[in-house]
Amino acid sequence: MVIVDPVYSDLVKDELLVETVPGDIKIHRVKALNKATVSKFGVGNIAYRSYIFYQKKVNELLRDKRYDLIYFSTTQFAICTLGAYWKKRFGVPYVIDMQDPWHSEYYQDKPKHQQPPKYWLSYRLNKYLEPIALKKADGLISVSESYITDLKNRYPEIKDIPAATITFGSFEPDFEIAKKNKNNFTSLLEPGFKNIVYIGRGGLDMHNAITPVFNALKRGLETSPQLFNQLRFYFIGTSYAPDGQGETTILPLAKQSGVADNVIETTNRISYYHALATLQQADALFIPGSDDPKYTASKIYPYLMVKRPLLTIFNSKSPAIDVLNACKVPYAYSYDASADLDNKLLNFLTQLVNGTLAGPAYDEDAIDQYSAVNMTKKQCDLFDLALSK
Repeated sequence: MVIVDPVYSDLVKDELLVETVPGDIKIHRVKALNKATVSKFGVGNIAYRSYIFYQKKVNELLRDKRYDLIYFSTTQFAICTLGAYWKKRFGVPYVIDMQDPWHSEYYQDKPKHQQPPKYWLSYRLNKYLEPIALKKADGLISVSESYITDLKNRYPEIKDIPAATITFGSFEPDFEIAKKNKNNFTSLLEPGFKNIVYIGRGGLDMHNAITPVFNALKRGLETSPQLFNQLRFYFIGTSYAPDGQGETTILPLAKQSGVADNVIETTNRISYYHALATLQQADALFIPGSDDPKYTASKIYPYLMVKRPLLTIFNSKSPAIDVLNACKVPYAYSYDASADLDNKLLNFLTQLVNGTLAGPAYDEDAIDQYSAVNMTKKQCDLFDLALSK
């Protein structure tokens, strides 16, 4: 395993994650250019800052020992271009895990204020770098089948390589670790309220999914203010920006909907185990989807494993809908296809605040298909296929 030394990253760190890596796994840490220095030239991304150090370290490893396969599992996609270089120089095949879209046309027709920071540059860099990495890849993994379809249509060179849709699995011991360490984390939820929690990125593309929920909350506040003022919605870790630099994207919608007093948005990211501990402390959970029909919530399974009432709203064409239905999630809706959605959401919130909302009874066999053990097996099966080409 080759990673950037955490001292070079300004993102949230989770020491507990390192402790869960089996002791026989060798971890190689590489350096990165100092962000404060190179940011003056517009290069703050950790992938670009660590690129030459990854190249040097992996060159050393590949010279010293024979490796069967290189596996890229990161959203810092620029590093994946090294796969083509190492394949040409050392003859080692590689597989890329596309956890998110790399090059995408999604924001091209969006107004400038809806585009990510530095979009003009990142769009052009991604369009140039993606084919370098993808055209020589020996296998693809993605959280969404549509991502794989798009890539194979875009690059005919990889239309016949092995590919699999593999989401992030749930690992039962993680929940015990989170529970055991809960007192080491800052409590983010206010006691004395019925707290509904979402942890993950925000964005204007989620407004279609969140708006009907805020509308239902508004109705409840108007008809039964004393009752519904017991509700608090938490949106945590909604920005990828460094701590203190993120811009809220959900709270402005709450203000527009007239429910801002009942909504808390925290842009700062939190660690994995802090997130699990917070989910465990919630009264109910909420997952909003993007208006992009290809979007799926790749980390949906921890929400299911926590066994709290779960409300989800996605685009009706999202692959997440099939997963939620298979697991028999009772409050899984689409903002563009669910009939009588406003009343269903108001009913969910009313039952929650009244304490009459039944606990979840998911299909355990369906959930087990997405366990970390089964997801890892699917990864290994794909690795075998990539090596057998």
